[in-house]
Amino acid sequence: MAPEVLEGAINFQRDSFLRIDMYAMGLVLWELASRCTATDGPVDEYLLPFEEEIGQHPSLEELQEIVVHKKMRPVFKDHWLKHPGIAQLCVTIEECWDHDAEARLSAGCVEERVTQIRKSANGSTLDCLVSIVTSVTNVDLLPKESSI
Repeated sequence: MAPEVLEGAINFQRDSFLRIDMYAMGLVLWELASRCTATDGPVDEYLLPFEEEIGQHPSLEELQEIVVHKKMRPVFKDHWLKHPGIAQLCVTIEECWDHDAEARLSAGCVEERVTQIRKSANGSTLDCLVSIVTSVTNVDLLPKESSI
């Protein structure tokens, strides 16, 4: 959950919900990266974001503590950062998680970055992850009047 949701500080405007969605998108991308076989390291058992820190069924208070107060985010494995494509994806993920909702990436920006990763991947095993991300972040699905 995005920090502003956990704080109860939601502005009930369309753009606010889009920014909340981009935080969630960062979590989904982290989950995809955690199961990616393109890296040289092991593919661990599936874990929810923050599962190692607070378990599978955290309370709202536990989530508030780590996301809002401690400003923690799910951890990137070292071997992810050694893979050029996954490392670029990790930078994008971090920017989706910005504590300041206004500073988060837009869906269009994520799509552009994923397209760049795809071009540099050149048919590698990362291509599968990239095509999933591209289909999820397709900006044509957003209404044209969106400012995000």
